[in-house]
Parts: sequence; C-alpha cells; structure tokens
Amino acid sequence: MSKVYLVGAGPGDPDLITLKAVKAIQKADAILYDRLVNKEIFQHASPQAKLLYCGKDPNRYTLPQHETNQMMLTLAKKGYTVVRLKGGDPFVFGRGGEEAELLAEQHIPFEIVPGITSGIAAPMYAGIPVTHRNYSSSVAFVTAVTKDGTDDEERWQHLAKGPETLCIYMGVKKLPQIRDRLIENGKQGDTPVALVHMGTTQSQETVTGTLSNIVEKAMHIQNPAMIIVGDVVNLRERISWFNEQSNMQGDHLIKVTSL
Repeated sequence: MSKVYLVGAGPGDPDLITLKAVKAIQKADAILYDRLVNKEIFQHASPQAKLLYCGKDPNRYTLPQHETNQMMLTLAKKGYTVVRLKGGDPFVFGRGGEEAELLAEQHIPFEIVPGITSGIAAPMYAGIPVTHRNYSSSVAFVTAVTKDGTDDEERWQHLAKGPETLCIYMGVKKLPQIRDRLIENGKQGDTPVALVHMGTTQSQETVTGTLSNIVEKAMHIQNPAMIIVGDVVNLRERISWFNEQSNMQGDHLIKVTSL
C-alpha cells in the first residue's frame, strides 16, 4: 500500500538528518525534494528511486505549490512510496501542514518525520543559544514573508515588545524593513542582531551588529540566512565553536565579523 512521508531533512549539515528520516528515504520509490536539501542525503536512497526537484527560489518560483501537490498525489495513487523531503522541519515554514491536510482529504496514508529547523541550528552553530537563563526565557520563530491580509502593524508591535529572542526566516531582502519596524515599535537601536548565512554548512558565515548598523554590516549576505535578534547574540564571542569558512574561490579563511 502506498504511503507518503513528510520528512524534515535538517538545516544543511547532512549528518544532522534523523535516523527515522534515513529509514523513510531508504524505502522511498520517489523523493520530491526542496531547494535547501543537501544532495549528500540522497546517498541513503535506493538507486532506483525517482528524484524530483520541487524547489522554490526567492528569485525564481520554480514549481508552484499546486503542481507539487498534484505530483505527490499522482505518485501516491499509483502505489509509490513517496518521501516529500523538506529542508529543516516540514512544519516550520515548510508548508508541511498544508500538504498533510491535502493527503488526509484524499485518504492517502501519511507519516510526518520532524527535522531540525534552521531557526535553532544556525544560531547554535554560530555560538548563539536561542534561550539562556540569564538573557532570554522566550523565543519566537518568525517568517518575513506573510500571507496577504495579515495585520502587519499588530504583528510587529507584538514582536518588538514580546519575545526576548526573534529568529527570523526568509528575511534577508527585507532586513531594512525588519529593522525599521522593530525600532518603530519599541526595540532599542542597540539591540544585538546576527545574520547566519548557510548555517551548519562549510559555507557558514555570521555577521553581528545592532539594529542600528546591521543593514550596512550585512549588505553582502544573501539567502539562505537566519536573522537572530536579542541579547543572546552577545554570547557568540564567548561560545563560538564552529569554524566558519570563506567560500571565495577555494580560499579557506576563518571569517568572523563581530560587533
């Protein structure tokens, strides 16, 4: 009987995939994978498995969601064991919830395999804990890309005055707006901020600053990158442990930009 596995591939380092995810990949007849999935993970797949790209680039919307949905349904109804492989965790800004709803409506058996989300892993690899007894007892995972019709004003008021740590996904292009909205709604300009590009991989680069100067300091940073806002960023200088490599034409230099 066919089955669909909604699987989190983790944040980038292929060693951070779970054993349960590996077992699902090993039995898959077809793997529908996203842009940020590390291709090294495919070593766990059967040589006969179909590998089907369903990525969505910030600059090129490669495959509309409804087409991905239809592909997943078609393969399952043909009797395939399908793995829908997503970067990070399928239920953290991965549209896994929408796909699970669809499978339930179509009475197709499915299983959800959680993954490590980049909102925790990227800061961790940069030496930034998202919570700390002395700095932060609350954290919010936020997307900079919101659905049309969202009450944006109320949202930013809550984010600026509520959680002590913000982990913001998909926000690099909107960094100036993020900075402005947080300051407008009460965050101090000297609040520490970090951007972690390609977190957990050998291309990882971290830039730190404050709300007042981070836009200028991080102008060269591109997607994918996590934005972390809060006093926990100050801990990076004490507990940074992962050597970050510059990805410049074969040069391998430790690259750390601090406050």
